Amino acid sequence: MNTTLVIVGVVILLIIVGLASMAMSRTRRTQRLQERFGPEYDTALNQLGDKRQAEKELEERIAHVHALNIRPLTADEVNHYSLEWQDVQREFVDEPLMALQKADRLIREVMKAKGYPVEDFEQRVADISVDYPEMVTDYRGMHSIAIKEKKEKVTTEEMRQAMVHGRALFESLIKQEPSQEDVHQKEKI
Repeated sequence: MNTTLVIVGVVILLIIVGLASMAMSRTRRTQRLQERFGPEYDTALNQLGDKRQAEKELEERIAHVHALNIRPLTADEVNHYSLEWQDVQREFVDEPLMALQKADRLIREVMKAKGYPVEDFEQRVADISVDYPEMVTDYRGMHSIAIKEKKEKVTTEEMRQAMVHGRALFESLIKQEPSQEDVHQKEKI
């Protein structure tokens, strides 16, 4: 009888330890994803409505981007795209919406040159969220203004802000070397 109680006690203890370990693992996973994706974690959670599903989606984004052949741009490409961006910024003075649309296309071209798939905007956003999570919200905002028609009311200030956000993403995309923070982020996951 004592042996049976000991075995039952050990089994119960193992179950408790296993459950606690699983709970701690989920908590660490959540913290890792929140740190990596920042506000995009909350966006995914709000869109999907389920924590496990949102975390699965974010992990799938990471796996997808890691499977891509993302490469840094050559010095010639950086120079070429930088000159194009300067032209777009000059055009902003006279034709802000058209310049913003060109900036949106230029970001897409740079992403394509680096190896990101660019056919679908939502896929671009998902991919950007892995490598540049702090810029996803602003990229969505920039794109939504860039695809508006001239007849839709968009203030010059909204377009200016969108260009500022677009420039930040553009500069991050053409950066030759990843920052130590970028490298550290990739190593965490």
